[in-house]
Amino acid sequence: MKEALWWRTEADGRILCTLCPRFCRIGKGQAGFCYIRKNIDGKLYSLGYGKPTGFAIDPIEKKPLNHFLPGTGILSFGTAGCNLGCRFCQNWSISKAKLDDAQSLSAGPEEVVQLALTHNVPSIAFTYNDPVIWGEFVIDVSRLARECGLKSVMVTAGYITPEARPEVYRYIDAANVDLKAFTERFYHKLTFSHLDPVLDTLKWLKNETGIWLEITNLMIPGENDDPDETKQLCRWVLENLGDSVPLHFTAFHPDFKMIDKPRTPVATLRRARQIALSTGVKYCYVGNVLDDEGQTTFCPSCGRALIRRSWHDILDYQLIESHCPCGQKIPGYFPAREKTAPRSRARSILQMQ
Repeated sequence: MKEALWWRTEADGRILCTLCPRFCRIGKGQAGFCYIRKNIDGKLYSLGYGKPTGFAIDPIEKKPLNHFLPGTGILSFGTAGCNLGCRFCQNWSISKAKLDDAQSLSAGPEEVVQLALTHNVPSIAFTYNDPVIWGEFVIDVSRLARECGLKSVMVTAGYITPEARPEVYRYIDAANVDLKAFTERFYHKLTFSHLDPVLDTLKWLKNETGIWLEITNLMIPGENDDPDETKQLCRWVLENLGDSVPLHFTAFHPDFKMIDKPRTPVATLRRARQIALSTGVKYCYVGNVLDDEGQTTFCPSCGRALIRRSWHDILDYQLIESHCPCGQKIPGYFPAREKTAPRSRARSILQMQ
């Protein structure tokens, strides 16, 4: 437990949490919407600090990040709780758990970083639930990771205030932001949040930081898969972020409170990818399905397949540093060619001793 940042005391004695746009007003003994920021004797504490729910070595493509150290492993972990209320949450057993419901471990920043070093992975991912709500832990881990030569990755919904985000992201190297839909109706009805703060975070990340950015859109049948909405989303990305931010359309599967919805058809994802490419997005991928073409990085100049993937496996790698053999530079952060090889998508579950 650590005293939290980003709060102030209101005239009535309640605490106003200013970490995310939910702006919870929290009475003594109460926790905010996220479960893990609690008013204890008139001070706000982060209950998730140093309390991960488990660790895994994942392929970095699973985050998903296709232009940031492709072919490498990444140490992934999260805590309990979340500041959104997504009815379709596919990690709900973690994000909707309270710390006393979750089998949390104890691990400080030094132990997390040492775990990454021990398992010889170049980066750490804050993921599974939204790391915004444990921003204090993110700061301390990512600061130490940078000192030790490791990269840090945020996998997030981007629901954070302008006040908090410069500190939370100070030592972050890459982020995948889940742009869940492109309508306020969807955000209000299915996530209990709002669209505009997410769009503001995306613009800030791309235009005011040096953080590598990729975007994921989970497509849910009948909710956010209309082609017109996809076109609007792609046009907004082009106009506000440019044509080189990788965009991932991923498949939904029935879960949590939306078990009545069918899985996303592969054809829907392929259609969305074609819409993005025809709109002008240079790098667009599909995920959560087997589609080798939709998971391959192509050169926008000559059309060569530069990184061929199957699910999370890399089958072929033609980049020379960050360039296509034709000379076209591909945006992103790429390891030396000899360090990238086909590798298994096996996932190792780790626990602190």
